[in-house]
Amino acid sequence: MRIVVKIGTSSITTDEGNINSSAVMSLCDEVATLRKSNHEVLIVTSGAVAGGVAALKLGQRPTDMPTLQALAAAGQSRLMQEYNVQLDRHDLVGAQVLLVPNDFIDRHQYLHARQTLVRLLELGCVPVINENDAIASDEIRFGDNDRIAALVAHSVSADVLILLTDLKGLYTADPSVDPTAVFIETVNADDELLSVRAGSSTNSRGSGGMASKLAAARIASWSGVRTVIASANRPNVVVDAFNQVAGAGTQFLPKKRELTARKLWIAFAAQSAGCVTIDDGAKEALARRNVSLLHAGVLGVTGEFEVGDTIEVKDQSGLLIARGMSGVTSLQAGASAGMHSRDLADGVTQEVIHRDDLVILIN
Repeated sequence: MRIVVKIGTSSITTDEGNINSSAVMSLCDEVATLRKSNHEVLIVTSGAVAGGVAALKLGQRPTDMPTLQALAAAGQSRLMQEYNVQLDRHDLVGAQVLLVPNDFIDRHQYLHARQTLVRLLELGCVPVINENDAIASDEIRFGDNDRIAALVAHSVSADVLILLTDLKGLYTADPSVDPTAVFIETVNADDELLSVRAGSSTNSRGSGGMASKLAAARIASWSGVRTVIASANRPNVVVDAFNQVAGAGTQFLPKKRELTARKLWIAFAAQSAGCVTIDDGAKEALARRNVSLLHAGVLGVTGEFEVGDTIEVKDQSGLLIARGMSGVTSLQAGASAGMHSRDLADGVTQEVIHRDDLVILIN
């Protein structure tokens, strides 16, 4: 089986911000155990910026972009060195893969990145993946590495995604402030917990939090990938999470693999260029009847997009209903909003989004 394991900054660095060698060793030991059972493993790791902070003895993490990028460059080589040392102990070869948002947004680059990752696995390597923060052109992170891990799991058709964090898994409330919080063992594919809003990280070393992990679990679920959120501090956590041992994290069960790779890419990887707001009738039709989105159901348009761009579809309350590739420009969509097909101007296609290019994201 193919497994993606993601470990966050707070789990792989010390309180002082140094790379935690024992944490890397423990993770690599578990990777070696899985490899001995003929499973393929990819690691998605954070920690480059924190490693740079420690290497340059800055004391605390800066906030300005040029410094963060410089620190990522200084810390990434040290991070990879730790992985190489620990993987070498098991005669395993680590392969550094640095990704940028365009590797998921551009279809051609997306397929190229997938081909590279799959070939590394075929060669027996352990891909060690991080965002290429040193050359990021926008924010220092692409959402965060939780989302990257889910997109990687999707792209390589992984069987299991394991997200390692500071908590045992998902709780009904924040256990650090609510003593009545109850641990959740299993979340079904259609459970509303997959869309629950949870807190972001309050740790100065990390950038994620439970909200980002829930979002990643949702992506993975729609990709047919079982996901586990588990504590990085639990002994044998990766192997136990993979084997579905009780108490080894929260298990998020996958949906059936019903979407094509192209539709999964539209739903979760492609960058959105705009949004259309639809009325209740159109919402019902999309959710229940597998139809195309027509101009008559559109109430409003935001953003600037061209034919073929990925856009979001929301209802009047702002709830995300679907994503799809637009069949019209934003100017055409705005001018034709609410119009029946017979009243459209010449040259304007009847479908704002054709059903073959549309992914419904609600149950």
